[in-house]
Amino acid sequence: MGFTDFIISNFNEFLSYTGFANTTIPNLIMIAVGAFFIWLAIKKDFEPLLLVPIGLGIILGNIPFRADAGLEIGLYEDNSVLNIFYQGVRNGWYPPLVFLGIGAMTDFSSLIANPKLILIGAAAQFGIFGAYMTALALGFEPNQAAGIAIIGGADGPTAIFLSSKTAPNLMGAIAVCAYSYMALVPVIQPFIMKVMTTKKERLIRMKSPRQVSQTERILFPIIGLLLTTFIVPSGLPLLGMLFFGNLLKESGKTTRLAKTAGSALNDIVVMLLGLTVGCSTQASEFLTMNTIFIFFIGACAFIVATASGVGFVKLMNLFLPKNKKINPLIGNAGVSAVPMSARISNNVGQEYDRHNFLLMHAMGPNVAGVIGSAVAAGALLGFLK
Repeated sequence: MGFTDFIISNFNEFLSYTGFANTTIPNLIMIAVGAFFIWLAIKKDFEPLLLVPIGLGIILGNIPFRADAGLEIGLYEDNSVLNIFYQGVRNGWYPPLVFLGIGAMTDFSSLIANPKLILIGAAAQFGIFGAYMTALALGFEPNQAAGIAIIGGADGPTAIFLSSKTAPNLMGAIAVCAYSYMALVPVIQPFIMKVMTTKKERLIRMKSPRQVSQTERILFPIIGLLLTTFIVPSGLPLLGMLFFGNLLKESGKTTRLAKTAGSALNDIVVMLLGLTVGCSTQASEFLTMNTIFIFFIGACAFIVATASGVGFVKLMNLFLPKNKKINPLIGNAGVSAVPMSARISNNVGQEYDRHNFLLMHAMGPNVAGVIGSAVAAGALLGFLK
């Protein structure tokens, strides 16, 4: 072979490795989806901390290359960097660490001051079990249905944790769906809240919650851990880390650890989690009818969860004295999107009375929703195992 032939042969071989030579229409569709997520995050300010890593991950995971090249660069190729990062998703390492950060950043005082608000968080979990039944009706296996159903709690880390155990082949679609609906909380929930409430109900002013002592704040994560994990031991990885993070915050002696868990460590884990979840959405696995079904079930579950929370508050008000009525607008906060859904409660309330501050009240069912979704995930995991 002459020198010219050698150069041409190697150049042709090089071209066969490029993305241009291996591009497919599905790859381009998924790259456009990733770009759309980034646009939503930056232009519309829809949860940029979630959607920017996921959007870039979707693009990264759909860059075309020759699968038989042995380059060890793909997410599912052993020893690749992305595969090493992906172990945290596939083996369920990242979600408990996210829960550690949530616990370290969350103030449970509103829930401690008004324990009946936990019932609102429990009511919002109807979306999970309704989605489970719907998924079964659409032909999914029980294990797969469990992973899909948890989307109704609007809790991305819990969805990833459960689907990694019960439906790893659907985890990419489930995770992207869960985080998408979390980001769309400001779009979906206000309409449901307004449709289900009257103007008189939206103007209800609630009494300021009582002051909670430091002793109560310290005892809460310990008692909460014992109660929830004795009921659903299978939820221990999530619930244990949630209450551990909160104890670090409330003990008053581990402030440095709480700050690390709630800031630097949490940011690192969220970055890796979002990026690798996005990378797991290869077109061949993601662009299927199952994905369409998952997004449909997720939307229905999220709507049902929001409506269940609001409706349950209206039911409670039938039995509460006039001076203890609860504003139904905080019912939406029973889902696990902390603190997004609580902010929506406050924002919608102030549209009708700018002096009515519902944020602290809404944080009660909101943190109850975090606990509730983890308990529901543990119950489904324990039941299916």
